[in-house]
Amino acid sequence: MVTVGNKAPDFLAPAVSAREAAMLELFDHVESHQAVVLVFEPADFVPASTAELLAIQQAGWTEHEELSVICLTGDSLYSHAAYADQYNFSFPLVSDFHGSIADSYDVLRDEWEGHTQIPGRAAIVIDETWEIQAIQKAESPLELTANAPPIAVTESIRDLGVPVEEPEIQPE
Repeated sequence: MVTVGNKAPDFLAPAVSAREAAMLELFDHVESHQAVVLVFEPADFVPASTAELLAIQQAGWTEHEELSVICLTGDSLYSHAAYADQYNFSFPLVSDFHGSIADSYDVLRDEWEGHTQIPGRAAIVIDETWEIQAIQKAESPLELTANAPPIAVTESIRDLGVPVEEPEIQPE
């Protein structure tokens, strides 16, 4: 089980980044930033997920050079390309199609909406030494709460020296 204080598992996975297909390796992001936030979502275009991701972007998290935001969902690169295009996301969208990355971070859901091996909603903060600083999971893939994962990890990101604003999550 992955907990705060553990070393973060590395991964290499297909992603859509800057509107292009690419292979994303966590190593590159951890080694070049003070903090990395992994935002796990079950799928693209899920209203609660979209609201969280838009709030992160609107809060300016992606504008901090010392912070890397990476979103991981169970969808394909084709879906990611359409999702990134529709919402103009400026962070990479990783395809965790079989849930292996979510499983390594203990955020895998057994079943959701007829899909199996799909990520749950969660935010995980990793520092530049690969130590996990925060883990926040949402109970429901669909329900937005006042303590949504991105909001709950904001203080941990600030503790790492990145002056981020708390996202204001508005239902889409």
